[in-house]
Amino acid sequence: MSPPAKRRKLTGRAFYESLGSPSYILAPMVDQSEFAWRLLSRSFLQPSQQSSLLAYTPMLHARLYKETQSYRDHHFQPIRTSSTCPSTQSEAYLDGNPINDRPLIVQFCANDPNDLLQAAKHVAPYCDAVDLNLGCPQGIARKGHYGSFLQESPNLIHSLVSTLANNLDIPVTAKMRVLDTREDTLRYARLLLDAGASWIAVHGRRREQKGHETGLADWSIIRYLRENLPKETVILANGNILGPEDLDQCLQKTGADGVMSAEGNLCDPGIFAGEEGRREGAKRGEYWIGKDGKGGWRMDAVLRRYLDILYKFVLGKDPPIRTPLFLPSKTGYNPGPINTPTFPNNNRPDNQDDPQPPHKKRKQTRPDTRTTSPNLLAVQAHLFHLLRPLVSKHTDIRDKLARARPGDMEMYEQILSDVEDVTRQGMLELETEEVEPLDGGVEGGGGDGDGAGADVGNQEEEGEGEGEEEDEGESSAKAVERCRRPWWVCQAYVRPLPKEALKKGSLKLGKKALKKLQAEEGNGERNHAQVAQEAMKEKRELVDSVRERLDKREGVPKKEMAKEATVCG
Repeated sequence: MSPPAKRRKLTGRAFYESLGSPSYILAPMVDQSEFAWRLLSRSFLQPSQQSSLLAYTPMLHARLYKETQSYRDHHFQPIRTSSTCPSTQSEAYLDGNPINDRPLIVQFCANDPNDLLQAAKHVAPYCDAVDLNLGCPQGIARKGHYGSFLQESPNLIHSLVSTLANNLDIPVTAKMRVLDTREDTLRYARLLLDAGASWIAVHGRRREQKGHETGLADWSIIRYLRENLPKETVILANGNILGPEDLDQCLQKTGADGVMSAEGNLCDPGIFAGEEGRREGAKRGEYWIGKDGKGGWRMDAVLRRYLDILYKFVLGKDPPIRTPLFLPSKTGYNPGPINTPTFPNNNRPDNQDDPQPPHKKRKQTRPDTRTTSPNLLAVQAHLFHLLRPLVSKHTDIRDKLARARPGDMEMYEQILSDVEDVTRQGMLELETEEVEPLDGGVEGGGGDGDGAGADVGNQEEEGEGEGEEEDEGESSAKAVERCRRPWWVCQAYVRPLPKEALKKGSLKLGKKALKKLQAEEGNGERNHAQVAQEAMKEKRELVDSVRERLDKREGVPKKEMAKEATVCG
């Protein structure tokens, strides 16, 4: 296939409207918004609506992409040959395929305008725009001087954006985080637009907000940008998207043109399905609706769909023939055995029929499934996000998932079989009301995406302790209650807010921070969360400095990219 014919370059709102003015956007995520996951997320929409979902690729490193052929071939696969040879006649393959992977924006991190331009030229024939990552908050981004750590280099940012705007045949966009004040954020946004960005995607969290300090994104700052930038400016909002109901609420409160989901999508890839998609899913038994009216996509149905996409598009083979999903309302329904690929007995990862005595048990052999496909390398991390409530209850499935290797579809079929078995059990228990219908709860953890600890629509919470009142927006209780579903249903990841993390002990203050807190708490100058953020910032800088010195002393190669499976920007 020849590269697409050069089209007239549109910018700004004209470009946005040429894509259909998408309201919903799948955000860029490090090693997690790859082709198969984009296709899965779009598959929940009606066929005629799938092209209405705008999607970003995972963040790519511009210098590595420019210099390294293997990096290009492993991370962006638009045709079956190499994206470095656009003149070669070849068949459209995965990334940017006009049949099922558009509209698409390729995101790069960079700190050199020429590197960024040369990298962008490689992908330009196969995407709709190139995006500059200005939001990655990880320590590796600080070391490499990219992402949100370019905020202190406005001239460099202007040069990066303007170089693409003036020399690339497709538009350039930028994804940023808010700064400490509204006024600084507005100046930052104007800098990007003046440099030639066709639109800005704004994550409503500051650079320091990550991990246990993630807290809430500030939608009011995005609203401030909407009210103070020209009306024709296209703004995309990011942050605080826990479930489908948050999408339109975000658009309404921020005035943004579109809303992104990152971590919310990882936990529930059907988040963009819409009412029609959910209604069709319910007819097929894939979408569960409880007696209280709450609903969600069944994990076994989503996992089936995901594996089938990998078989058909990535591996180029027909998926196994599967039995219908179990529906407890069908009396006498017997789903029969799960249809999984057959393979020799001694190659099973969990071989329970080995005839040898335990003390002489031979070493189990497993097929060589080594792969460089980003779509297969991402599966394990995706399933830990998707199945989090289920594997927390069924630790045997968690352990099996931990042992799975990239590309080992036989193992993933076994995991699917186990997920279907426990889902059937869970649905029957719920049908007979033998268990509490909702099993969710507050979860701690890392990451840096949509996951919020409180409802943004109503952030006034009742106090949890005796005689104690929670500050506004500093309790995750209502968010947990709103998002809870049975453990076999896809559901949002709700992490504690900084104040709650302090109480639980998962976030601890250093001696200096404790002294500051004791000295200032009486005057009401700062709360626990603010002091915790300062303390953790100092601690991270110290740890990064020590690690860097140790790496140099031990000859560890310098890392270039952010961590796998981490939502970025």
